[in-house]
Amino acid sequence: MAIALADIKKLRDMTSAGMMDCKKALEEAAGDFKRAVEILREKGKSTLAKRGENETTQGAVLSRINGGKAVLVCLGCETDFVAATPDFKKLAGEIADAAITAFPADVEALKAVKLASGYSLEEDITNQAGKTGEKHVLAYYGALEAPFVSEYVH
Repeated sequence: MAIALADIKKLRDMTSAGMMDCKKALEEAAGDFKRAVEILREKGKSTLAKRGENETTQGAVLSRINGGKAVLVCLGCETDFVAATPDFKKLAGEIADAAITAFPADVEALKAVKLASGYSLEEDITNQAGKTGEKHVLAYYGALEAPFVSEYVH
């Protein structure tokens, strides 16, 4: 089945996956966009499984404060190149925003929170890993509630 370039671009815009990955997913899904997105998500899961033992020594640490509540999140990845990408930074920011809004008790509860994309945080991390080909982990989550909260970024 021949896949139109416009369809490949549309899927790429939806998922930020590579052009060839989008083309292969659309071919495998016979042009069905929903199925192609699922194929790309499964590819992300297999990427995580293959790279499961790799260390995530790079990433981003973000904090958010709202009144007397504060959260600290750390999204880890394998290389500084991925940590510097706009998509990675955007995901880290969305995680921090979701954390301060939902204010979950622990990291497992945070992973279940739905983000703006409609996916759970854990699903979005998996999707991002599929795009970059690197392992991504929510390495740390901390929450604090106190009468006065401040932050300092060095």
